[in-house]
Amino acid sequence: MRIEAAELFTLRMPLKFRFETSFGVQTERTLLLLVLKGEGVEGYGEGVMTPLPLFREETLAGAKELLEGALLPRVLGKRFLSPEDLRLTLEALRGNRMAKAMVEMAAWDLFARAAGLPLYRLLGGVRKEVPVGVSLGIQESIERTIELVGRHLEAGYRRIKLKIKPGWDVRLVEAVRQAFPDAPLSVDANSAYRLSDYRVFQALDAFSLEYIEQPLHYEDLADHARLQARIQTPLCLDESITSKETARAALEADAARVINVKVARVGGHAEARRVHDLAWAYGIPVWMGGMLETGVGRAHAIQAATLPNYTLPGDTSSASRYWEVDVVNQPLEAKNGWMPVPEGPGIGVTLNRDALAGFALDRVELPGRV
Repeated sequence: MRIEAAELFTLRMPLKFRFETSFGVQTERTLLLLVLKGEGVEGYGEGVMTPLPLFREETLAGAKELLEGALLPRVLGKRFLSPEDLRLTLEALRGNRMAKAMVEMAAWDLFARAAGLPLYRLLGGVRKEVPVGVSLGIQESIERTIELVGRHLEAGYRRIKLKIKPGWDVRLVEAVRQAFPDAPLSVDANSAYRLSDYRVFQALDAFSLEYIEQPLHYEDLADHARLQARIQTPLCLDESITSKETARAALEADAARVINVKVARVGGHAEARRVHDLAWAYGIPVWMGGMLETGVGRAHAIQAATLPNYTLPGDTSSASRYWEVDVVNQPLEAKNGWMPVPEGPGIGVTLNRDALAGFALDRVELPGRV
């Protein structure tokens, strides 16, 4: 496969609702979207980095510069035998996993489309629908949270994840658990706490949570292990897991008993599969996380979540929860807590070019060398 050209879009898309976490409030998403072109087909990749380095270190501006100046020039005009062959071309540049993932994921889509196969077939997926839950941001009141939990349980979602932060934790979870005694609940702190807050998590033990996600600093596996030793509820790591190596360190230390996999966070599909396989070997379940993706990133996540160790509901809920208009033509909608895997070639979606033009802040064309 020869990579003949690329398009790189900067998009700004309004969310349908205010989404608050311990990082702050989002009412829109600014993102990068990549199109790789070769031999009559296109492949798509989406960037999950944010304008400010809140989730991890990468930023949108830095990723755009790196893509235009270093990553894409290494692949444009060149032939590759496989997506893994392309990934190895980018290995000499350290870090910047989210930026490199855009290129690698677009390449997987490109190769799968050229083969006329759904991406999950190339990845080794084993199912045609995946279980999904929802992630609910911090609301203006506990009453409003309970209302939203009820609405999403009625819609059939198979796990409710509540965002928490200091001061918005035990009372919230207690109220939700009282209202819904049998609901599958988890919480996500996005690194908002310290080990000295361990009594908060001991109190949360009383509410039969499936897991507590990323309570402490994203680099601190030692304190996560210390916290896990003090509580019964399994800890799940998200921001801390950037590769198979960091996953192995976390599992060896008993700092995680569940892992949230985000394909872009770990550098692409190949590394996500390595994390999946490692966790499977340890007997640790994984689930597919979300980063408020458009239909491009969501479709990649759905395809990856077909692998056998994705045994817990992920965050790939219906796209219509987030966007009035998406950048893809195909609706990605869950039914009774199950998301169908798009069956078309590649990631199974095509770009809505009119919507793309409406959301675009910038578009760069990058031709390959002849």
